[in-house]
Amino acid sequence: MNDTSSQMRREILQIPQAVDRLLTDGTPAIRAAADALRALDPPMLATVARGSSDHVATYLKYVSELLMGVPVASIGPSVASIYKAPLKLQGSACISVSQSGQSPDIVDLAKSAGRGGALTVAITNNPDSPLALASRHCLDIHAGPELSVAATKTFVTSLVAGMLMLAEWRGEDGLVKAIHNLPEALEQATRIDWPEVRAATTNWDSLYTVGRGPAFAISNEAALKFKEVCLIHAESYSSAELLHGPVSIVGQGFPVLGFAANDAAEDALVQVADQVAAKGAAVFVTSTKARTATKLDHVGTDHPLTDSIALIVSFYAMVEKTATERGIDPDTPRHLKKVTETV
Repeated sequence: MNDTSSQMRREILQIPQAVDRLLTDGTPAIRAAADALRALDPPMLATVARGSSDHVATYLKYVSELLMGVPVASIGPSVASIYKAPLKLQGSACISVSQSGQSPDIVDLAKSAGRGGALTVAITNNPDSPLALASRHCLDIHAGPELSVAATKTFVTSLVAGMLMLAEWRGEDGLVKAIHNLPEALEQATRIDWPEVRAATTNWDSLYTVGRGPAFAISNEAALKFKEVCLIHAESYSSAELLHGPVSIVGQGFPVLGFAANDAAEDALVQVADQVAAKGAAVFVTSTKARTATKLDHVGTDHPLTDSIALIVSFYAMVEKTATERGIDPDTPRHLKKVTETV
């Protein structure tokens, strides 16, 4: 029988195996980078990335700040590629994230960070890429070929590689163990695809995604995927910002998808979700604590910092089905190509 599923769907189903392969084959390079970070003991980190990779960087920002108290700043690639401004990064480290490792502006910033004194680390699916060659350490994410335009398994493996590096740097054994237990949890997450969310978005071309803390990075990734895969205009907000102004356009049945991990931000996010649901919005949240918003089935993991990784896998399964139900080919979003090289 011919496989009629989308390439995106097949790659989503490959995520658990890709993570397992990363944890098997990529750990030596990850530990080497972690050792270098531990020896340097940088007072801050910088990140450089675009698109889905930038959402990885946002997640790693929260992990670094929550786990180690090391602040993270995102540097715009144009600072190096267009403005040619030198950077003063002596004693710091710079993490670049790019699945292809080919975009000239990301490469230029990594080179500039190195010249400015930073310890440079590349997270990429191409260890022979210009970005990898421009960086002192390369974390090969071992995702294998990703043919669908929308990044899924490269997003997850990039996130896992970066988080494991930070956990090894910190010597956080509980988080390291939770990361190594992820493949089984992610296998379960691929089997959840939130039909209630798909039904609620059927007649809508606009919606909100919401997160807080590390889950805010997942909300950002979800909003991007709604746009590029489903042609739905989606905006991502921190739950702390939703009631400040964005809630004004929420009408009866307006879809809102909230990502809540089992962490210190869960109660605050759920409280906002319930308030917005009480105004008539169709609000869904990955928490058992919701009272007015609809509770979504989700897979828990062994650590609050890994919980959101399972959430994005279930989201990917849902958003791929949403696209196909709308008659959209999720593998070839209009106007997009797999590698976007910006200057």
